[in-house]
Amino acid sequence: MEFSFTKEQLMFKKEVIRFAKKEIVPRIQEFELKKQFDFESFKKLGDFGILGLHFPEEYGGGGADVITTVLAGEALGEAGVDGGLTLAYGAHTFLCADTIFSHGTEEQRKKYIPKLASGEWIGCMGLTEPNAGSDVASMTSTAEKKGDKYILNGSKIFITNGPIADVSVVYAKTDMEKKHAGISAFIVEKGTPGFSAGTPLIKMGVCTSQTSELYLSNCEIPAENLLGKEGDGFNMSLQTVEWDRSALLAPFVGAATFMLNRCVAYAKDREQFGRKIGQFQAIKRKIANIRIFGEAARNLVYRIAWCKDQKKPLNHLEAAVAKLFVGDWSMGPSNDAVVLHGGYGYCHEYDMERIFRDSRLAPIGGGTSDIQRMIISKLI
Repeated sequence: MEFSFTKEQLMFKKEVIRFAKKEIVPRIQEFELKKQFDFESFKKLGDFGILGLHFPEEYGGGGADVITTVLAGEALGEAGVDGGLTLAYGAHTFLCADTIFSHGTEEQRKKYIPKLASGEWIGCMGLTEPNAGSDVASMTSTAEKKGDKYILNGSKIFITNGPIADVSVVYAKTDMEKKHAGISAFIVEKGTPGFSAGTPLIKMGVCTSQTSELYLSNCEIPAENLLGKEGDGFNMSLQTVEWDRSALLAPFVGAATFMLNRCVAYAKDREQFGRKIGQFQAIKRKIANIRIFGEAARNLVYRIAWCKDQKKPLNHLEAAVAKLFVGDWSMGPSNDAVVLHGGYGYCHEYDMERIFRDSRLAPIGGGTSDIQRMIISKLI
């Protein structure tokens, strides 16, 4: 891979940072403290073009390549945008909208993608269940075809955007005997009888992101809402991994730069024992560790993005390494950033404690670090 960006890409990244600092960052602390989703900021992401950046222009998108799309996510993190909003953006654009775009019919694309790309509608993906997290084949949600309808029953949990989504990509089994091969994907709209969302879960971090259960009780949808063919669902969910290991990880990469800049500025300004704390070896070590993490994470994430742009098959070993590294190793730098700021690092107004809480999701969501180690060792 050529580890360089075009002049246009770098200019675009600067514009995203400028936009985010002006339009989104000033609102973060208010909504984070209230644990509320910021609909206005989300709509601004759509107006700026970020929500539909990689979709073709004919569907209201920007026609950007994967590298540019990942740059946008990194820029949001570098500007200081909270993990809740970037998580909501990732689930909306890559887990919901892109699945419809990649596997839907032309009618489905025209109906849903423009509204999702603009932020008029919010999307989510319903895959995880109370007893089927890492073991997707254990899902018990069912979809039974009756004439020109499908009847869906079951429940989902930990669904990002669940309480606020206008449209959901829901996975259910059309054949209980076939395990992975029996999973299918469906488009379910808000307001469909038998489809509802639970109360938002109270979480440790990413507090502005709304997460809930989804309930399907004799939920009747048109047969035309099937995505692809029956049995295609598991492979569809696997394809979201390419985005999960690149665009969804990109804000963590950007957050490392945000932390680094804040820590360097604080170390240059704060004095103890008659000198700047940046002169102490312990502080230098923390700053170095944050930079090392950021550089390594950036290379791993953009390698996945570059391969996707080149239409190369996903290397599951490389993808697992990227997910594991960003997940597990982000905890150390974010902890160092809190400690470096001392008592201020523990206070909300300095942002470090928020980033620390947000980073705790990385080893859990989208495939736990223990599962990544299983994949890595098996493929080795």
